[in-house]
Amino acid sequence: MRESVAEVGIAGSTFERVAAKAGVSRGLLHYYFGTKERLLVEVIKADTEIRIEELGGTLRAARTLDEVIGAFFSTFQTTLREQRGYVYMVSELFVAGRHSPELQRELGELYSRARVEFAEILRQKEREGVMKLRFDAEAVISYLFSAGDGGAIQQLTDPTLDLIATTDAAIEVARFLLSADD
Repeated sequence: MRESVAEVGIAGSTFERVAAKAGVSRGLLHYYFGTKERLLVEVIKADTEIRIEELGGTLRAARTLDEVIGAFFSTFQTTLREQRGYVYMVSELFVAGRHSPELQRELGELYSRARVEFAEILRQKEREGVMKLRFDAEAVISYLFSAGDGGAIQQLTDPTLDLIATTDAAIEVARFLLSADD
């Protein structure tokens, strides 16, 4: 489903197309997922859980502010470089959610879960003395996710975007948010 959405969007990602790509029958997909929307939700849930685990582990292991910042930006860069299907899925689900309360609710719950999880990690890093938040941890996480998502969409739609300059600016904003000087 992820590959199909990246190639032809949600509308073009029929059970027939996805089943053919996966090498399974359409009936099998229908039996396990019922609807295309349910399949989309399950794929994005699984992908998001993997990202939460990977980024969460890296953040928990971070011992310096630069390691915390590096964890976020390496995740964003890896996603753009190796997992563009995920970016397309999130973007497509956001748009599709305008017409499907189920999709909107599910995507909102995923973002909420990630914000809560990572905000707690940032609070722990603050307690450890690794960093000092300028604002509420969930607000900082929400901003960082927004910047990462927005940057990914801009890069996908405009490959001429200077990612080095954009990343340099984003790192300095992250440094500001995560390193309040007393």
